[in-house]
Amino acid sequence: MPEQVRHDGWHPGTGASFDDATGTMILVACGLLREARLLGGAGIVAVPGGGDAARLEAALDAAAGGARLIVSAGIAGALDPALKAGDIVLHVEPLPFRGGDGGGAAPAGAAPVATPHPCPSPEGEGLSRALAAALPEARHGAIIGQDRIAATAAEKAALYAATGALAVDMESHIAARVAARHGLAFAAIRAISDTAAHTLPPAALVGMKPDGSMALGRVLASLARRPAQLPALIATGRSAEAAFGALGRVHHALVGVGVRLADLG
Repeated sequence: MPEQVRHDGWHPGTGASFDDATGTMILVACGLLREARLLGGAGIVAVPGGGDAARLEAALDAAAGGARLIVSAGIAGALDPALKAGDIVLHVEPLPFRGGDGGGAAPAGAAPVATPHPCPSPEGEGLSRALAAALPEARHGAIIGQDRIAATAAEKAALYAATGALAVDMESHIAARVAARHGLAFAAIRAISDTAAHTLPPAALVGMKPDGSMALGRVLASLARRPAQLPALIATGRSAEAAFGALGRVHHALVGVGVRLADLG
């Protein structure tokens, strides 16, 4: 199972409940261990998938029973050419009332739908307002997920034309499926790492281990084989740092949502 990270003393295997003293738990799906460490906190369990879709889905399913909300968060590739490194994109799918007739925002991995859910829950509407208030600079729109990195500018342009989504990652489609299966509200909050015009160098595509940690040896081996990619890799790293820097604001927003969920009881 991917490692689960929380910063209040909880650790997998201790037998401790996912719920903290407020009874609130937000389950976060991400890719990298670094993302999980930046996003986790009291009442927030972050699960780094490491690029393994099946393992991530199993881990989220196992933890979802204690969750009030599932969030896909971390860094992402831009599809909209207007987005810059460090920009935040927000995609919220409120939980409908039981017996609602469907509709609303499209799931991650599909094109966005402009009409609101005809039967949204107060909790879901509150989630949308709370995240929008906590992240006033965020762009609102669809975030899609797929099981591989969208590595080239051409692939990102094709995805943008086909879906109209603003950003792409490797976890949002999985987290959205798990949330739907467990009847939970879902949100995706992503900080842009590579712009729509940026093609990732080969070394950037081999830099993640299955546990979400960095595969430095593979990166160095790729550089040794193709040293001309070094300038592109440095540029990629700078953009990624802008995205990692924005995740502090995402963590703060999640803490605020946790307080709101606790107030709702």
